[in-house]
Amino acid sequence: MLHTRIALITGATSGIGEATARLLAKNNFKLILCGRREERLQNLATELTSHTSILTRVFDVRNKEAVVEAITTLPAEWKDIDVLINNAGNAHGLDPIQTGNEDDWDAMIDINVKGLLYVSKAVMPEMIRRTTGHIINIGSIAGKEVYANGNVYCASKYAVDALTKGMRIDLNAYGIKVTAIHPGLVETEFSLVRFKGDAERAANVYKGLEPLKGQDIADLILFTLTRPAHVVIADLVVLPTAQASATIVKRN
Repeated sequence: MLHTRIALITGATSGIGEATARLLAKNNFKLILCGRREERLQNLATELTSHTSILTRVFDVRNKEAVVEAITTLPAEWKDIDVLINNAGNAHGLDPIQTGNEDDWDAMIDINVKGLLYVSKAVMPEMIRRTTGHIINIGSIAGKEVYANGNVYCASKYAVDALTKGMRIDLNAYGIKVTAIHPGLVETEFSLVRFKGDAERAANVYKGLEPLKGQDIADLILFTLTRPAHVVIADLVVLPTAQASATIVKRN
């Protein structure tokens, strides 16, 4: 029988993370669901326990101490994490660099870059010890091309791209797979967060086109996790059909 792998997902309370949790739960993965919103985590865990074993951890990836505490205190039977999905991420504001908000900058760098590093650093030792594992970092088309007013957000996602490549090199000796998935327009709470709750402005981002859904990215995550042992999907860019680049989008 196929080994039931343990997958830890950050940002599991919405969007890509939630969709991935639902899909992996139905495909023989035990799940450690992580996020900041405890009620949402518990509701999702309750829903998915009919499919698999679930453990939840409530923390903000920006908080190094909280990350370490959450990972080091895992019960013994949950410590051998096979899959880490670094999904927690955010965009704040869409301002030119000269009028950017420093708090927005801090949030993007702390969550998208430092948070990814904190969680990875906490999870990697056991993967290294067992010489097996798979890390999937959720990047963005913004990590491949910079667009107007994207400055710091793009920089944070370029960092994710670079860190993924660095991880793949440094962890190569231990047989650990490292994958980056870079989505274009995905309809999640992403734009609502970016525009500080302005629902109309957020909706306009996806107006006149069919964007990707969290489920589409979850499908790709499952695909990368089910390749043969000798195969790693290293770098994957995925766009809705209506999108040709970060800025070229066909709208009806």
